[in-house]
Amino acid sequence: MERRREVFTEEEEISRIRKPKQGELLAIVEQMLGSDKLRIRCDDGKSRIGRIPGKLRKRVWIRISDLVLVEPWKVMSDERADIVWRYTKTQANWMQKNNLIKNLRID
Repeated sequence: MERRREVFTEEEEISRIRKPKQGELLAIVEQMLGSDKLRIRCDDGKSRIGRIPGKLRKRVWIRISDLVLVEPWKVMSDERADIVWRYTKTQANWMQKNNLIKNLRID
């Protein structure tokens, strides 16, 4: 059976942007560490190790310089975080244009 993909226009894609909630931060992927771990630079200026949870592991492919939404761990909040969402380039550019990204620079 063939899986049907939905095609979204740029306006629909932008209108569906997930914004950070309480306790979530925006981050840029700096380095892939292997074993589903990444080095990320967060909006608060700290560098953390991000973990891709199992529900995103095979569904979302994350690359270097992608904008992601992370949730810092409660125990080691300055060192570790879980990846919650990955933004497309169009969404990241729109967020930067509308000043939703404060301390990060998107290439």
